[in-house]
Amino acid sequence: MKVSFHINFHTVWGQKLCVVGSIPELGAWETALAKEMNYLEDGNWALTLDVAPDTKDIEYRYFLKVNEAPVFEEWEKNHHITLNKPFHTYTLYDYWQTRPANTAFYSSAFTQSLFAHPYDSEQGMNSRKKFVIKISAPRVETNQSLAITGNQECIGLWAPEKALTMNCRTFPEWYVELDAGDIRFPLEYKFLVLDTDTRALAYWEPDENRTLHLPPQMEDEMVCVSGLSFRDNLPPWRTAGTVVPVFSLRSTGSFGVGDLGDLHLFIDWIRKTGQRIVQVLPVNDTTATHTWTDSYPYNAVSIYALHPMYINLPRMGRLNNPEQAAFFAGKQKELNRLEEVDYEAVMHCKMDYCRHFFEQEGTQWLESKEFANFFSHNREWLIPYAVYAYLRDAYQTANFSKWGRDAVYNKARAMALCRKDSEAYPRISFTFFLQFVLHTQFKAVSDYARKHGVVLKGDLPIGVNRNSADVWTEPAYFHLNGQAGAPPDDFSVTGQNWTFPTYNWDKMEKNRFIWWKKRFAHLSEYFDCLRIDHILGFFRIWEIPPEYTEGLCGHFNPALPLSVEEIEQYGVLFNKSRFTTPHIHQKHLPELFGQWTNEVTATCLAQSSSQHFVLKSFCNTQVKIEDLFRGKTDEASLCKKNGLLHIANEVLFLQDPYQRDKFHPRISAAQSFLYRELSNSDQYAFNHLYWDFFYRRHSNFWKEQAYKRLTPLIDSTRMLVCGEDLGMIPESVPEVISKLQILSLEIERMPKQVNLEFSDMKHLPYLSVCTTSTHDMSPLRCWWHEDREKTQRYYNQVLQHAGEAPGECTPEIAARIIGNHLNVPSMLAIIPLQDWLAMDDYLKRKDYKTERINVPAHAVHYWRYRMHVAIEELLKADTLNEQIASLVKSSGRK
Repeated sequence: MKVSFHINFHTVWGQKLCVVGSIPELGAWETALAKEMNYLEDGNWALTLDVAPDTKDIEYRYFLKVNEAPVFEEWEKNHHITLNKPFHTYTLYDYWQTRPANTAFYSSAFTQSLFAHPYDSEQGMNSRKKFVIKISAPRVETNQSLAITGNQECIGLWAPEKALTMNCRTFPEWYVELDAGDIRFPLEYKFLVLDTDTRALAYWEPDENRTLHLPPQMEDEMVCVSGLSFRDNLPPWRTAGTVVPVFSLRSTGSFGVGDLGDLHLFIDWIRKTGQRIVQVLPVNDTTATHTWTDSYPYNAVSIYALHPMYINLPRMGRLNNPEQAAFFAGKQKELNRLEEVDYEAVMHCKMDYCRHFFEQEGTQWLESKEFANFFSHNREWLIPYAVYAYLRDAYQTANFSKWGRDAVYNKARAMALCRKDSEAYPRISFTFFLQFVLHTQFKAVSDYARKHGVVLKGDLPIGVNRNSADVWTEPAYFHLNGQAGAPPDDFSVTGQNWTFPTYNWDKMEKNRFIWWKKRFAHLSEYFDCLRIDHILGFFRIWEIPPEYTEGLCGHFNPALPLSVEEIEQYGVLFNKSRFTTPHIHQKHLPELFGQWTNEVTATCLAQSSSQHFVLKSFCNTQVKIEDLFRGKTDEASLCKKNGLLHIANEVLFLQDPYQRDKFHPRISAAQSFLYRELSNSDQYAFNHLYWDFFYRRHSNFWKEQAYKRLTPLIDSTRMLVCGEDLGMIPESVPEVISKLQILSLEIERMPKQVNLEFSDMKHLPYLSVCTTSTHDMSPLRCWWHEDREKTQRYYNQVLQHAGEAPGECTPEIAARIIGNHLNVPSMLAIIPLQDWLAMDDYLKRKDYKTERINVPAHAVHYWRYRMHVAIEELLKADTLNEQIASLVKSSGRK
């Protein structure tokens, strides 16, 4: 078969146009083996190939090269042609595909859910001369169709009612097949959008008509025109949704914690209220200790495995033993009556139930064709994870460095443990079973959501547990000599220490970020929209030395630390011992220790000069201090511990762990006692150095890092990608996020503009997610009580009410705030469930203080919030539901 490629693309001398594609004749996607095209004239390029007669289809794209190196290529969306009999010749006329300004609409959030188009099975036309036109039109909504008309009778002679409806099988690309014998060139044509049911005209494609001048078509030749993009001037499309952790859901049938059955039911409430998005927190397995500390959903022990607590037991199956069934029915009622999640009790009972069911029917499940398919598709991660889970429990610790012979992952050893005759197999096969059940249930929920036009939005944590299966199996991707966290911000004045290992980005880049791409691909099985947690970590991460428990003495990585010469160029006379060793002046000790000053001075401090003290060796790191006071909660112990932790932070510079002759200024150094001891001139010099280091020095450097890491990941997925870009934001973040068309996160009480107390909501970027609060913040009713002066200013200046602000965030105020958020330009407005419920006096929680999900300032927090009303009751709450639907509709969201 002959296939010829044609494209118009203007180049300059020395540039060559090439085609790379899925078949060997086009290099099998290896750009070094791509085929060079022949230049004709007037920017026209052509290439003709003989391809194997058994070739079924070809995917391909064009790129430009100079001196044998690719310099510019099409957008990642490939051209595609299916080769069918009886055609012997395929002539392809393509348009260069650039990244469109509306890539969000090409995401699976729209193509598989919001704008998904049902289609009938394809019926090919019977013609020996087929002419095909393809066009991308992602903004055509579910109840609409794309059509073509023009100056030919076969496409309706410009009459909309006779226009030819195009096929949506490959939506967002539409195509039409014509008999070339019915066409006389030049072909003048235009696209239009029709109502699918009535065929009424919705709108024409704007601007001038399109024209094609092509040579006569031969018998047994198929001609295809592709790469066209529909032109539209439609108003921005916006929608609304709800964010809630899966564990926080409650139904009458759940087992003390939200599960996948509850998520299925919650989708019905979303539909009923006119919303289109359900956002959840991470759902990966976090089981490291089998205690409540595993409730932290961002501390996964596997980036693939789902958390077993999300299994819906009735959907899995019922126990045949009447006594067992009665026992668990009682436990279900007992745990479901609790106001919050009892993590340990829930896990204990649900896993017991699953073990009994596995004994009852596990063999049948594991011998099913469905399990065989699941295992085959997931064995790469499932086997190491199941072995990890077995060894974690066998050694009674997740810290694999204490696993003796198993401390280093060995694939042969893992495979041996997974053999059916292995002593470990009963435990390992149970893990296989749990993950299969979870996958089956989650896929059913995902399919249900897509079928009903609801988007599930997942959450990708920036880090993983340092004792996770991922670190155990692929340690080369991680730096274990540091801890990931966040610098001080509105969430925590001492920063956050997440204890995650940091990434070896150089190693990941050498492997083309395959670890991340697999992670994205796995999430896309269940989600069509994705929140990247702490996306700033792709620019740089806050890395904390292992001896620290707080985040103040961290540094950004990668970074450009300062040499001594550079420091002194700012006018700071560098004294390494004085500036990098934690010490404190004696006059500040009473401020830290009060009545216990003399006792602490005598037991914990050593005099380093006539007026200064350092920490003694038994308590000279924050880790040692935490260990010293572990379990002690009396006032004296807490005061001593906090004071000593503060002294450990008393430095102005931190030595870089990778370049020992270079240094980082300590974040928030101006709040330290050591800074107060500097002279006015030294403070001025240090301030200049500090501002330059954190706000200018790294701008381009961090931008380059972000593009290098994020671009291939965004291009690898069809999910709609959103980024949590809160905190200490580098100057380059808005530019990078805008260029990659990642939706930013916008919160009214956390403005990104300088010198504003509240965000300018009327001018938020369209490509953004607007919300009233996050899981790390207080919900509306709680926030209303936090700072009465700030609340008063908000009430007068933002809500524009006169007089004194009410003592409570009333339902009317909550509705006004949410209404304001729905009316902003942001594409997505996603409201926490607690804030929706705040609009209803009957449904809202009586104690507002119990609505908070997480407090970032608490290093170890119990994540246990549950909605206090069952979803079944929420579905019957007509007053609230109608109010939400009305607010959504009146804001223009749909």
